[in-house]
Amino acid sequence: MKIEQYLRAKKSRIERLLDEILSSGEHKSRLDQAMHYAVMNGGKRLRPVLAYASAEALGAEADCADIPACVVELIHAYSLIHDDLPAMDDDALRRGNPTCHIEYDEATAILAGDALQSLAFELLSEHSSLQVADRLRVEMIVTLSRAIGRSGMAGGQTIDFFETGQVMTETDLAIMHGLKTGALIKASVRLGALSTGHAERAQLDALDNYASALGLAFQVQDDILDVEGDTAILGKQQGKDEALGKVTYPSILGLEAARDKARQLCEEAIAALEKFDAAAQPLRDLAAYVVHRSY
Repeated sequence: MKIEQYLRAKKSRIERLLDEILSSGEHKSRLDQAMHYAVMNGGKRLRPVLAYASAEALGAEADCADIPACVVELIHAYSLIHDDLPAMDDDALRRGNPTCHIEYDEATAILAGDALQSLAFELLSEHSSLQVADRLRVEMIVTLSRAIGRSGMAGGQTIDFFETGQVMTETDLAIMHGLKTGALIKASVRLGALSTGHAERAQLDALDNYASALGLAFQVQDDILDVEGDTAILGKQQGKDEALGKVTYPSILGLEAARDKARQLCEEAIAALEKFDAAAQPLRDLAAYVVHRSY
């Protein structure tokens, strides 16, 4: 199956599941509506697809990763709501549509983000379709907690916020994006593997290496698209990073060297999977997809 077909199939599956989770209950409050709006507002669904592909790489059926896939997308949506707020990136457009605080209001958006994070941990803690031993469920909760906290997404976002306009080296940039973007991508891959119930430590280590390279490649390509992408395709304002004085890979390395960096990271990600068989092909194809995407 070509990667485009694979992405469409997994995207359709995760969106159906997310809609079911977010539409449960008879009465829909303003908070419920805002949560649904933020999650179902389009997107690549890359993180849940990675969870599915990781489970399949270990020979499992995709459905064992349904809950981890939902969880990482709920977390991703929460992070975007908060990133878009006036106190953070102050964005009015997300995926071509008004951001959550524009569509609703700032207070509702903050609470929607909080509630999505809480819902993610609730699902991971007790949903019956996640059929793993308690010790693995705890390991999954710890994995996600670390990925989004001070040693992960929140820490990286803090660096990004306060380092805007400052001098940063390529190493500084890699550290920041490894936390801000890479940590949740890495968690997505690891949670998918853990959901199989039989992931070996050597396999987890290899998948961690894959995801670390992939996460950075994703960010390098994002930086490239901010320079040469199309706002209508991106679903967000092209050139905003430069306008805000953010340090990016093209600003440090130059555009062509940034492209080379993305290709190098793609090769590193694929090389990390050398001991996996053909079942890991979607992971390999996703690495190539990440550095060749146009949005």
